[in-house]
Amino acid sequence: MTTPLLQVNELVKKFPVKKGWFRHSGYVHAVNGVSFDLQEGETLGIVGESGCGKSTTGRSLLRLIEPTSGEVIFQNVDITKISKNDMHKFRKDIQMVFQNPMDSMNPKLTIREIISEPLIAHKVPKVERNQLINDTIKLVGLSENHLFLHPEKLSGGQLQRVGIARAIILRPKIVVADEPVSALDVSVQSQILNLLNKLQEELGLSYIFISHDLAVVEHISHRVGVMYLGEMVELATKDKLFEKPYHPYTQALMSSIPKTDPDEEKERIILKGELPSPSNPPTGCKFHPRCVHAMEVCKSVNPTFKDVEGRKVACHLY
Repeated sequence: MTTPLLQVNELVKKFPVKKGWFRHSGYVHAVNGVSFDLQEGETLGIVGESGCGKSTTGRSLLRLIEPTSGEVIFQNVDITKISKNDMHKFRKDIQMVFQNPMDSMNPKLTIREIISEPLIAHKVPKVERNQLINDTIKLVGLSENHLFLHPEKLSGGQLQRVGIARAIILRPKIVVADEPVSALDVSVQSQILNLLNKLQEELGLSYIFISHDLAVVEHISHRVGVMYLGEMVELATKDKLFEKPYHPYTQALMSSIPKTDPDEEKERIILKGELPSPSNPPTGCKFHPRCVHAMEVCKSVNPTFKDVEGRKVACHLY
């Protein structure tokens, strides 16, 4: 195994719970001790229910949300410890694609101006900008005519292509894609996923792909991390995870995937109860109130995230 391109160690993000104007009554542990790595040219999928902390994890990696503690090591530098000026330099190599591209674009700007913003921010010489803009717009499957339009004139799929163009125009090493296809029609989703695969091959990109859709994650990922209530509960190669999930929560997620074969026998695992509040999580294993395999130890001791037969699992069953 080569040295990882990115290493995340015990990442934590806590948000204070406000009580009145000047006091807070505790914290929401949106991300609680998450660890993983990313290899060069790899796509790591991160999946889980809404509110599990996957988007907060992605934004914390770029310090769009400042992490509370932990390490994010890129090119032998812990980028959580450096100044904002130094972080600006690293953002050239770590970019982000957002769920709703329209919300991240200025509607008054043309597409050319929108995808030029990273070039201007990183002081790319003017003589290089036009070539980069023209090359990148073609890479994402749009024409130069689109450069003179405003966002409102484009479809959802075209807007997401613009969002991807803006993310890759500086030729980064890592792209964090936060639910990049969830707002798109199914037919357009496949086009965007194929585009991301094509760009990965041509530009040597590494992706952290965040989604709640297991079918999408299976299509694009090399490895998959499963999050529950701010914690990573299982991390394995895509093939191992989808063939035989170990963690009871992962098993429940997998059982919810619709059958493609009408003759296939598949048991649906229905989780009891509701997702606990992250501001008042259960003691011990966070999943134990909903787990059919819960033991006495699960109520008091949070399991470690450990190696089990070629994958990582946080569960007392192993």
